[in-house]
Amino acid sequence: MHPHLHTSRTLACEDIIAVLEECHARGFMWKAMGMCSDAKRDVTLCLRAERLKRTANNREAAKAKREKVKAVWADIDDNS
Repeated sequence: MHPHLHTSRTLACEDIIAVLEECHARGFMWKAMGMCSDAKRDVTLCLRAERLKRTANNREAAKAKREKVKAVWADIDDNS
């Protein structure tokens, strides 16, 4: 599931989202006949890339935090 498209967190995909919105604005039949499929695929790929970057950053931050906690506990154990 992707984030809401109107939030500011999707700035990297803003241009691609605008193209999809323009395509959707052309009407129901335009969408129903699959004319927006390429734009939708591009939005999905862009949002996936953003999610993967965010996940990698979160993983690195969690790893650093875990190491910090381990160091604090090691210090507590050494001084006890």
